[in-house]
Amino acid sequence: MKRKQVLITAAVLAILAGLIYLQVRTWRKFDWQRFWAATHNTNKLYLIGGVALIYADYFLRAVRWKILLRPVKETASSRLVAPTMIGFTALALLGRPGEFIRPYLIARKENLTMSSQLAVWIVERIFDMGAFALIMAINILWNASTLRQLPGFANTPMRTVFGFHITAFGWFRASAIGLLVLVALASLLAVRVRNNPARVSGLFRRVLGTISPKLGEAAYHRVYGFGEGLNTVKDLRSFVELTGLSLLIWILIGFSYVSVTHAYAIHRLSRLTLSHVLLLTAGSVAGGLLQLPVVGGGSQLATITILHKIFYLPPEIATSCGIMLWLVTFMSVVPAGLILAHFEHVSLSKLEEESQVEEEKALDKLG
Repeated sequence: MKRKQVLITAAVLAILAGLIYLQVRTWRKFDWQRFWAATHNTNKLYLIGGVALIYADYFLRAVRWKILLRPVKETASSRLVAPTMIGFTALALLGRPGEFIRPYLIARKENLTMSSQLAVWIVERIFDMGAFALIMAINILWNASTLRQLPGFANTPMRTVFGFHITAFGWFRASAIGLLVLVALASLLAVRVRNNPARVSGLFRRVLGTISPKLGEAAYHRVYGFGEGLNTVKDLRSFVELTGLSLLIWILIGFSYVSVTHAYAIHRLSRLTLSHVLLLTAGSVAGGLLQLPVVGGGSQLATITILHKIFYLPPEIATSCGIMLWLVTFMSVVPAGLILAHFEHVSLSKLEEESQVEEEKALDKLG
């Protein structure tokens, strides 16, 4: 492992350790017997259903990548399923260093350049972030009357800010509106960059060049490369298909969360609706930014905190459900991914090294 990766991992580990310590301090007592009983008594059919929905998501991601390849190559979705699942397995086992194994595998399998697949990966992330933000914002605004009744919102006193009395849910709803505005602005910027990458990248070079000529030049090449990458969206039909698939992917993830929470049949978790569990999805995604190989960390902590602080679930039940959600929605791909890696005759550790080398080469081309 490179020194930079070691430092990043150490920093993330320190942050996670601090968060765990703060979380444990809020619990005066943790009943391990209750934790194991809740975990053992889950309805296994619901858990299997959650895994099935996540596996369906991997197929949809392969279909989406196929659409993004249309401008350069026609291929079958079935050819992209194995690289997709192997790539997410690498992400689960190796952490962020395994992020670029998926575009590297697809580039190698389809005889394309790594730089072209990095562009596809960036555009895929844009559609993911846009779809996720849109669903979360609509859920908060549309189901405001239901969500504000959750114990963590209803029992939190109002705070006065600049003379305005704002509730905890008011802050939450304001963040949803802000999220919609950010998505709209990001979409507008992406359209402008795609239509005229030279002009927009030139603007970045002039603005950032006043701070540092080197920074301005680097920004020019990155923004221009980003604009060229957006050409992976071939036409309006492709845009509509990509948008629909991205929304469907995140909706299926939401239903997977419903399936897992309903597996806890003897607890209040079994009565959670899709609008409720989308809050857990948001927390998991935000917490996933602090991700360690194999053990995860951030996503579980965020989910457990929401279940305990917002839904007022006992710490034992919240911890059991948080870990189960992580296993089903994030780690369940590992067995299938390792089997596919065996049949594809690839090694994850070797792929990690090769993908990083190719990633650096591709970024060097962009300046």
